[in-house]
Amino acid sequence: MISRSRTLPSRIHHGTLEETRDSRQYLQIETQPKPKPKSHSSDTEAIVDQPAYSKCFDDDGRLKRTGTTWTAASHIITAVIGSGVLSLAWAVAQLGWVAGPIVMALFALVTLYTSHLLSQCYRCGDPNTGKRNYTYMDAVKANLGGRRVAICGTIQYLNLFGVAIGYTIAASISMMAIKKASCINKSKGKDPCKMSSNWYMIGFGVAEVILSQIPDFDQLWWLSIVAAIMSFTYSSIGLALGIVKTTENGSFKGSLTGVSIGVDDITPMKKMWRSVQALGAVAFAYSFSVILIEIQDTVKSPPAEYKTMRKATSLGITVTTVFYMLCGCMGYAAFGDLAPGNLLTGFGYFSAYWLLDIANVAIVVHLIGAYQVYSQPLFAFVEKWSAQRWPRSDFMSKEYEISIPFCGTYPLNLFRVVWRTCFVIATTVIAMLLPFFNDVVGILGALGFWPLTVYFPVEMYIAEKKIGRWTSRWLGLQILSVSCLFITIVAAVGSVAGVLIDVKSYKLFGSN
Repeated sequence: MISRSRTLPSRIHHGTLEETRDSRQYLQIETQPKPKPKSHSSDTEAIVDQPAYSKCFDDDGRLKRTGTTWTAASHIITAVIGSGVLSLAWAVAQLGWVAGPIVMALFALVTLYTSHLLSQCYRCGDPNTGKRNYTYMDAVKANLGGRRVAICGTIQYLNLFGVAIGYTIAASISMMAIKKASCINKSKGKDPCKMSSNWYMIGFGVAEVILSQIPDFDQLWWLSIVAAIMSFTYSSIGLALGIVKTTENGSFKGSLTGVSIGVDDITPMKKMWRSVQALGAVAFAYSFSVILIEIQDTVKSPPAEYKTMRKATSLGITVTTVFYMLCGCMGYAAFGDLAPGNLLTGFGYFSAYWLLDIANVAIVVHLIGAYQVYSQPLFAFVEKWSAQRWPRSDFMSKEYEISIPFCGTYPLNLFRVVWRTCFVIATTVIAMLLPFFNDVVGILGALGFWPLTVYFPVEMYIAEKKIGRWTSRWLGLQILSVSCLFITIVAAVGSVAGVLIDVKSYKLFGSN
């Protein structure tokens, strides 16, 4: 597996520090003459130009990339398949047997196409020798610049903040599911086993407060391996249980048009809002464009990196879509109109409930690490900005060496402790106030899909290839972008409406 900084959102604005460290480390083993270093004219510019004939280094002075189509595809699959897969059965239930699979297929095709566009923005100018962009933000800065860099950063960080809230809710649901499965099986299904999610969210928050104090937590090499194992564990168990339940039912449940009006207090208006909210849930499941450039930065050349990535994204998204189709459709076939927002919470009184416990433990373990991986870039951004804003403040920049038995010394920074703790508290409190998993997932999907998956890749591709205005290709790309914008707005409105509807029947800090 590659380092976490290349498989999930990395320190978006910390390119200079990382490259300086990497290049100097790499140069220690170079046996060929070292040319004079170039000036630091940009955040992503290589420190040293290596000779073209170097066997150890690529053209930017970094160690030779060794990634292939297969490794890149595996990173894409690992990054895409996550907790979003658990809501797909619910999304298909809202749309029905006709629209559900079609919507997933359309989102897959749009994501595949825009990923191909984005992969051609990895290098500026010549696709073989042009300057590399190491992160999504680097590509936006190099191709678009100006205010759109700030807009892109704002959207990314808001999305990361929202993901932290969503992960807190999802983790508490899985922890409650473990307790509820034990309760239901002890009572043989007679006790409804109502409980509050608040204490589980608080427990998750306490764990995240502790882990957030670890500098560079997202750089730990084993996180990617653990995330991959956990993701496939609970996704596969959910799929297997869906197949088993469908077999027990003796037929496929559901209808061509989705949830029927009148079932579970569904009104025509509520059905409409849920249908468009389902679009956001599907969009959230396909949100990986923000890390595509970082995955591409692991690929060797020749051939040109974008050619390898074209094959890798095609393979990765195809495998993911097939898996999503199976999970979403088998979940709907098993539960019909009553498909739960989290697939694993719908099995209730199940003889092999220990299998559900394994799946839910896998979710919790995955989300504990994923929370930090997605929060660390936001932590780093705020801490860097604060250090630059108040450079003489000891509170901001001074570190105190704290000796920890058996672990060495820990660099304690007061601002880091206060800021990261406040961040975790904020996400936990918001999750407790709005513990609506599907609504939050829909909002996150709507927030990130159009700008990060469609708009910026399309605009960067137009700028990189210098496509003229009002040409047929320009018009086609703009039609695609505007169409996806409309879908995003509709999904966002539906998700917000879902929150408002759920709030009316929600008892604050009560049992559910």
